[in-house]
Amino acid sequence: MGEPGSTFLSSTTVLVILAAFYGATLYMALKIRRKKENADAYMTAGNNVGFGIAAASMTSTWIWASSLYASATSGYTYGISGPIHYGLWGALMILFIYPFGRRIRSIAPNAHTLAEIMRARHGSSSQLLLASSNVIGSIISLTTNFVAGGAIISLFSPFTFAQGVLFVAGGVLIYTLWSGFRASSLTDFMQLVAMFALIGVIIPIIFFAADFPSSFQTGAENLSAEQSNFFSSEAFLSQGAPYIAAVLAYAIGNQTIAQRLFAVREDLIKRTFVTATIGYGAMVIGIGMLGVLALYLGLTPYEGDANNIVPQMAAEHLPTVALGLFLVVIVGALSSTADSDLSALSSIMMADIYGQNVARRGTVDPKRMLLVGRVTMVLATTAGVLIASFRLDILDMLVFVGALWGALVFPVISSFYWGRVTNRAFVTAVLAALAVFLPVRFEWLPVDGALGALLGVAVDVLGVLGIGVIIGLMAFGFFGLRVGCVAAVLAVVGASPWALGTLHDYTVLSGSLVAYSVSTLVCVLMSMRSGQEFDFSTIHARVGNFDSAETTDDAGRASGGPDAPADSTDAARPDDAGSRPAETAPTGPKE
Repeated sequence: MGEPGSTFLSSTTVLVILAAFYGATLYMALKIRRKKENADAYMTAGNNVGFGIAAASMTSTWIWASSLYASATSGYTYGISGPIHYGLWGALMILFIYPFGRRIRSIAPNAHTLAEIMRARHGSSSQLLLASSNVIGSIISLTTNFVAGGAIISLFSPFTFAQGVLFVAGGVLIYTLWSGFRASSLTDFMQLVAMFALIGVIIPIIFFAADFPSSFQTGAENLSAEQSNFFSSEAFLSQGAPYIAAVLAYAIGNQTIAQRLFAVREDLIKRTFVTATIGYGAMVIGIGMLGVLALYLGLTPYEGDANNIVPQMAAEHLPTVALGLFLVVIVGALSSTADSDLSALSSIMMADIYGQNVARRGTVDPKRMLLVGRVTMVLATTAGVLIASFRLDILDMLVFVGALWGALVFPVISSFYWGRVTNRAFVTAVLAALAVFLPVRFEWLPVDGALGALLGVAVDVLGVLGIGVIIGLMAFGFFGLRVGCVAAVLAVVGASPWALGTLHDYTVLSGSLVAYSVSTLVCVLMSMRSGQEFDFSTIHARVGNFDSAETTDDAGRASGGPDAPADSTDAARPDDAGSRPAETAPTGPKE
């Protein structure tokens, strides 16, 4: 492959494409902007988004730079099973959101963030812990999308990587800044249509231009035995299993997903997430096959960077016109998630930081709240651009953030169902899990001698318990507590023979699993000693809209909750809020 930009798209062509794409999205954002801006609509579009926009937004947001680039990287690394592990498990995690989402919406229909509900459930420390994790995760997610944009622009044109990052960052910021989540969700629909063009038109062109299917016969010698094996244990342990753990954490802890959960009309949650499951799986597995094709062709990633596989395949096999369309599709895909990250970050700062921790009760100024949200977007974009300059591996960043959020999954889910979970149990469980996760994930533990062997056994045992937690939570979401407990036990028993003694060798997977297990053990043990029985019906009264009914614009409905947020520390403490039995707390999700 020649120098980037030497034979593909001219600078003028790229600038015209980017100006047209971001100009169209900016036009849409300006069309939906209201004269009297509304803070609640800026964050969740009035909790009343319809099925079509909601499903498109959910699908488009979940398909981000990692979905496009890392799926291909997985196919290039692990063979044909790589995209299956990436796309299938990611799709199923969307499906697993909806039963928990219905429970969350039922007890807090007017919420803006998960952290906001945690304050009403536990107190400010749990809220800030969850909000902080989301800030870190969303900035990393934002960075990966900027990295993807910079990489593809630098490959297709004379522009440098840094210039490409600036183009994408500026384009996303300029249209999202005006209308927040409303702009993000409506432009997602346009971006999803572009992504369908990628799967239905561009990928088949690349395959046939690369002499498919004969290339899969002549290039078989480029594959190792593990890459040729569809049921490769290496692919599952190194890619599939860590991704299952990571995306479950994303589903529960990611504010971009939660924001869409709070925005969609409550009776449309199931339809929205089932549709997004199918759309995500089809598109991500399809794009991942480009990595498999690159593996059969014996392609060497440009500059040794696996993030270049997708644009490199397009550059080498597409005519100029199709290459321009491909650039639009990729930019649209990464922009749809980048604008979601900006909206998520602004909501956290607006609702969790300013609305409930800076402003005093009854003194929240919606106009000032909007200013906080917009300033947050500018600062987050700047941070993302600076971090993107390090050009970190997208897949590694994805799995790291997912594992980091794994420490939050059980404490968050149990807080919506189990009245005995306390603020102290929540915070201690998360911090303990992080304290164990970091040394395991970054291999800070000794591996030699008796101490190393003992620690290896401990990691294996905790990892096996983590497997049980993940399987148990999945089963609990759809079938209730009893089935969840049985599934967890069976998973532990089934995994023990092969996992004990070897699991610690897979640091990415074991790090994620110990985060799940430690947070669960600590949370359960501390909660069982608690005499608290939280009344979940009080959350509805504590989590409401920030704007009054008179200021709600056409983009959202009037407030269904209190005009003032529940930002009183006393009101947020379950010990002070009341100790009557939780009449509305079922033992498992209900259909």
